[in-house]
Amino acid sequence: MSKAYNKHLRPRRLRKNKSTRELVQETHLTCNDLVWPVFMLEGDNQKQEVKSMPGIFKFSLDLLLPQVEEAHKKGIKGLALFPVVPDDKKDKTATESKNPDGLMPKAIRKLKKEFPDVILFTDVAMDPYSSDGQDGFVEDGKILNDKTLPILAEMALVQAEAGSDFISPSDMMDHRIGFIREALDSKNYSEVGIMSYAAKYASHFYGPFRDALDSAPKGHKKTYQMNPANRNSALTEVQLDIEEGADIVMVKPALPYLDIIRDIRNNTNTPIAAYNVSGEYSMLSLLGHNNLCDAHGVILESLTAIKRAGADLIFTYFAKDFADKL
Repeated sequence: MSKAYNKHLRPRRLRKNKSTRELVQETHLTCNDLVWPVFMLEGDNQKQEVKSMPGIFKFSLDLLLPQVEEAHKKGIKGLALFPVVPDDKKDKTATESKNPDGLMPKAIRKLKKEFPDVILFTDVAMDPYSSDGQDGFVEDGKILNDKTLPILAEMALVQAEAGSDFISPSDMMDHRIGFIREALDSKNYSEVGIMSYAAKYASHFYGPFRDALDSAPKGHKKTYQMNPANRNSALTEVQLDIEEGADIVMVKPALPYLDIIRDIRNNTNTPIAAYNVSGEYSMLSLLGHNNLCDAHGVILESLTAIKRAGADLIFTYFAKDFADKL
């Protein structure tokens, strides 16, 4: 054996028992890191399973409240709200998204009244409300960037007035962060934050989410969501959103894009969110449900990897499961 090695170095000393491993553990995951995405239905006493997401349900507001209370008691401090909009309320200009008595603002008001210290991240995008299923305004088959911005700003103002903590534009239109920030500030909502879906990729992992909201697009979203093959352009997108006023930037999806999370972490001090999306949830859930691995172990390992990569917040449907095991 070569004399060049240092025979005194034995990394296994730091792994010899559970207590030692925990003492030197570098990444710690807690409920403080997690945001729970929830699907909301209109009406009362409504509960529907999302068939493509085992164990996930859509709730009317009356049934959602006890779910939120349970999660809050277990330490989950953040909620991301997504409305299921009936087809008869969808149109080309997402009119329902600007209705102050619509499902989203109604839910915001009720949740903030019942749980004032729960942080609400409210989705701003046209697709749940659009008859075209796109995140932008469609004209002659094209998604028009600048015609979309006033619609998003109006939507954001309705949510801010209702009490949203963080407006969360998920549309990937150029300059929507600056446009929304100016609109919020002009109406004295300067304390309402913006969490930007800054590096949102045109991913195949969104399928179950679109199933849950019945928001599958007519066509694709590749003209505005990012190319999964691109890495450097994520930094451009993130920097633009920070310059325009984003308080938090998001990478979506999470697990296939850990390198993107790390790149952003290395280049900014702005808080980073990562969305452990519906396809990731379904994939990992099926492993556990089919006894192909330790279900909790694979959840913990995956969420820890996301945080280890550099995420400060993790949006995950596993939030309540994690809190239960914790």
